[in-house]
Amino acid sequence: MKLNSNSWREAIAPVLVIEDEPSVLAFICSALERNGYRVVQATTGTEGLRLLREQEFSGVISDMRTPGGINGADVHAWITANRPEMISRLLFTTGDTASEETAAILVNTGTPCLEKPFRVQQLVAAVEKIVGRRY
Repeated sequence: MKLNSNSWREAIAPVLVIEDEPSVLAFICSALERNGYRVVQATTGTEGLRLLREQEFSGVISDMRTPGGINGADVHAWITANRPEMISRLLFTTGDTASEETAAILVNTGTPCLEKPFRVQQLVAAVEKIVGRRY
């Protein structure tokens, strides 16, 4: 199969993980790396947006709530406005699906979401759907 330059970049580009909880971040990164994905970490939404401006990513996994005033909805809005080709490659994670605000964001964006705590198999299956399989 011959890859054009965009497909080639997407095939080798890492997944951006925006997560402020160290244990969850380590879990996600370890699970993805064991399954053949390269990962770049951001511990705030602000850092995640900076990285999105500077680099190419095959997909983005963003916690719905991160410190610093930039949340998952803001990440979604930025991608929609600046990298619309990536909107189908965004995955939310949250421990707060009972919140009306979170539920509204999920409905309004249509972005898939994993509810914490989730299993490695759930994470890998969700990432495979948005960016493809690595092994």
